[in-house]
Amino acid sequence: MKLFLLKFFTWWNGQTFGTQLWTWRFGELVGQDEQGNRYYRTKGRKIDPTLGFERRWVIYNGYAEASRVPPSWHGWLHHVVDTAPTEESYTPREWEKPHVPNLTGTPAAYRPSGSTLASGRRPKATGDYQAWTPGS
Repeated sequence: MKLFLLKFFTWWNGQTFGTQLWTWRFGELVGQDEQGNRYYRTKGRKIDPTLGFERRWVIYNGYAEASRVPPSWHGWLHHVVDTAPTEESYTPREWEKPHVPNLTGTPAAYRPSGSTLASGRRPKATGDYQAWTPGS
């Protein structure tokens, strides 16, 4: 019952019933990445008349986080390349970095040295700052 309610009311836990129905009716599976995300396009590569190109979408394996899409699939999803990584032998470029999850909002998030969240205390001012006051 919990899974039914999650699928019915939340979009961030994989897919909703609407997305599942749309995918079943109009989508064809193109491939899957190393994280288990599944990539789809319109059946028969039909061109959507309102968009002028085929629709492409991803069903996340778990929490919907856009940074979980690897560079190889990102280019295909955004119509930068026409060929999906499963349709050719994809080799990553030397400048492409491996996936790093978005840690914002978690205890492992990046906290620079001047942040009050880094140590809980703000460092003392060094005297290189002059406060602005109105009218001066």
